Amino acid sequence: MADLYLKALEAERKSLWAACRLKGLAKGTPERLRIEELDKLLFEHKSRKAG
Repeated sequence: MADLYLKALEAERKSLWAACRLKGLAKGTPERLRIEELDKLLFEHKSRKAG
C-alpha cells in the first residue's frame, strides 16, 4: 500500500527545493527552514517505518 504521508512530504520538499533554487534563496529564509523541517519529518517517518 502506498504511504501517502511520505509521498506528500517528499512532494512538498521537492517543490520547495525547486523554488529555492530558481529564486536563489539563501539559508535562513522561511522556505529553506521548511525544507530542513521536512527533512527531519522524513527521517523520523522512515526510521519509525523501518522499526
